[in-house]
Amino acid sequence: MRKWWPLAAVCLGSFMLIVDTTVVTVALPDIAEGLHASLTSLQWVLNIYTLVLAALTLSAGSIGDLFGRRKIYLFSVAIFGAASLLCGLAPNPAVLITARGIQGIGGAAMFVTSMALLGTTYSGRDRGTAMGVWSAVIGVAAAVGPIFGGLLTQGMSWRAIFYVNVPISVLTFVLTMAFIKESQQPEQARIDIPGIASFAICSATLTYALIQVGENGWSSPSTLGMLALAVVALVVFAVVERKQSHPMLDLALIRNPSFLAIMLTAVASAWGFACLVFTSLWLQSALGLTPITAGLALLPLAVATFVSSTLTGRSLHGVSPRVTIPLSLVLIGGGAALNGVLVHGDADWTALAPGLLVMGAGVGVGMPVTTSAVFASVPPERAGMGSGALATFRQLGQALGVAILGLVFATTIRDELTGKVSDPGAGARALTSGLHDTPTILHAAAAHGVSAVYLATAALTLVVALIAAFCIRSPVPTKTSLNEKPTKVH
Repeated sequence: MRKWWPLAAVCLGSFMLIVDTTVVTVALPDIAEGLHASLTSLQWVLNIYTLVLAALTLSAGSIGDLFGRRKIYLFSVAIFGAASLLCGLAPNPAVLITARGIQGIGGAAMFVTSMALLGTTYSGRDRGTAMGVWSAVIGVAAAVGPIFGGLLTQGMSWRAIFYVNVPISVLTFVLTMAFIKESQQPEQARIDIPGIASFAICSATLTYALIQVGENGWSSPSTLGMLALAVVALVVFAVVERKQSHPMLDLALIRNPSFLAIMLTAVASAWGFACLVFTSLWLQSALGLTPITAGLALLPLAVATFVSSTLTGRSLHGVSPRVTIPLSLVLIGGGAALNGVLVHGDADWTALAPGLLVMGAGVGVGMPVTTSAVFASVPPERAGMGSGALATFRQLGQALGVAILGLVFATTIRDELTGKVSDPGAGARALTSGLHDTPTILHAAAAHGVSAVYLATAALTLVVALIAAFCIRSPVPTKTSLNEKPTKVH
C-alpha cells in the first residue's frame, strides 16, 4: 500500500487544479451579483486560468527537470493554495481575475510535474496502473467540476469553490513531503530562459487571440495583432531551441510524425471537454436546470471516463498505441456524433446520456495510453519536457476548442433565429451569457447550437483518428540529440 501514496499525493493535486478549470462556470451568475462584475470581467475570470496554464506548462516542465520535480510540485501546491484563498477573499473582479492568474501559475507547474513524478516513481505495469488511475482522476475532475460548483455555490457561496482548495492543498503538501522522492535531470544545465520566454509569449498571445475571436472576430486588429505576435514568438522559439545545448523542447521530436500525431490527439481530445461549456449553457439557459442538476446531467461522462481509464491502465498496458489512440478518438468522435443527432429542439437532458457514455469511454481509453506513449518517446531525464508538451497541447486544444466551438454555437443560433426575432444577435447573446428564463423561441435554437458543436467535434476527432492510425507507425526518437538513432513505438 505504501507504494501508492505518491499516486495519492499526485492525484489530489491534479484533481484540485483540473476541477478549477470547470468549477467556476456554474458560479458565474453568483459572482456577477456578489462583485457587480460585467460580462467581460466574468469571461476573464473563466479564461485567465486556462491562458496562464497554456502559456507556462511547458516552461514549468523544463524547470522541474532542472531543479527537481518534487521541489517544484511542492512550490506549486503552495502557490495554488494561497491563490485560492485570495480568490475566495476577493473584494472586486480585478482582484479575483489576478488571483485566478496566480492559480494558473501554480496549476501549470503542478500539472506537468504530476505526470513527470509518476513517470519517474513507477515503472512497468505499476506505471500503467498509476497512469490509468491518474488519467481517470483527470477525466472525472473535468467532468464533475460543474457538479461541485453547483453544490458549493447553491449550498454555501461562490467563494466556497475556492476556499475548499486550501485544506486540499495542505493535505497534498504533507503527502508529497512524506512519500515522494526527488527526481531531476542528472546533468547540470542552465535554464533555457530565451526558450521559456519565447514559448510563453507565443502560447499566451495565441490563447488571448483565440479568446478575442469569440468577441471581436478573426479580422479585428487586436486578434490579428496577437496572432502575428504569436507567429513571431514561435519563430524566435524555434531559432533559440536549435542553438541550445539543453533545450526545453527537442525539435527532433517536432519533426517526427508519431510525436506530432500524439500532440494532435491531445488537441482533438480536449475538444470533447470544450463541448461541456456549451452543453452547460443549453442545460441551464434553455432547459432551466439548476447548476446542480445540470452538473448531474453530465455525470455519464465522468462515470465512463473513470471506469474505462481504470481498466485501460491494466488491460491495455501492452497494446500498441497505434491501436489504442485511434480507438479512443473514434469513441470520442462517435459519442459526439451521437449527441449531435440526439440533441434537437424537443430533446431534454436525457438525450445526452448515450453520447456522453461513449465519449467518456474514449477519453478513458485515450488519456493513459497517450501519456504512456509520450513517456516512451523521451528519455527518463526529460520526462518533464515530454509531459509538459502533452499538457501544453491539451490546454491549447481546449482554448482553441472553446473559441472555435463558441463561434459555431453562436453562429448556428443566429442563423436559426434570423427571420424569427428582430435581433438574432441579441438572442444568441442571451444564451451564450448563460441567462435564465429565455423565451421559448430560443430553446430550439440553443439545441441546434449544441448539436452543431458536437458534430464539429466529431468531424475533428475522426479526422485525427485517421491521421493517428497512419502516423503513429513512424519511429519516435528516444534521445534528445538530433543525431542519435530513433527507436520505434510498439
